[in-house]
Amino acid sequence: MSHTQLPVIQDSPHDLCVARVPLFQGLSHQELLDVAQLARPRQLTKGEQVYAAGAGTSQLLVVHTGAVKVARPEPSGHEHLIRVLGPGDFVGESAFLSGRAPNHYAIAAEPSSLCTFQHADLAQLVRSHPSIGLRMLQDVSGRLQDTESRLVSLISGDVTSRLADYLLSLRGTATGEGLEVALPLAKKDIASLLDTTPESLSRQLRHLKESGVVTPRGPRGLLIRDTDALMELASGS
Repeated sequence: MSHTQLPVIQDSPHDLCVARVPLFQGLSHQELLDVAQLARPRQLTKGEQVYAAGAGTSQLLVVHTGAVKVARPEPSGHEHLIRVLGPGDFVGESAFLSGRAPNHYAIAAEPSSLCTFQHADLAQLVRSHPSIGLRMLQDVSGRLQDTESRLVSLISGDVTSRLADYLLSLRGTATGEGLEVALPLAKKDIASLLDTTPESLSRQLRHLKESGVVTPRGPRGLLIRDTDALMELASGS
């Protein structure tokens, strides 16, 4: 997901967090400063839990730096990865809108910093600036569409097509040889996101390598040599 970055506000220690969040786009310089005054910083170490499933969290959490995994616990004890939050992404709006405790948990995938807003402060912001509530609903709607697309892919597609679609969704850098991308997650997390096993994911990546579609570049780097082939695989052709 791409994020439009607003101008940096030098007057606030939390300016970057506030400025890069699409939720606050359209606010004036002074309004952004007012929002920044409500932000509370939080530092996380890798593996630190942000909140647990069923917790009575009452905060909107915005990722400033790093990455936060949002996952749902399974009866088997494993986790099912729902999504990964990067800088500018936020979570906690569902509890704000519905008043329900989350059925998932959040954990830092790497050292991260957050800006947090108490729901009471968020309610005041929405009352003062209705555009914030509208953007919040737009974000929730976008996630719902993404969830529906993933559900269709799980029902109608196989692991190969899901992996191809995932690789095509990654941001990359075009070179003379192809498109260079970096896997943003460990393979076990990508496997969870694609609803498969790490072993199956490794087999599929190996097959793509042997077919000349991709070439590994370092621990997490990939050079996509044949995007047309990936598009065919993603469509199930």
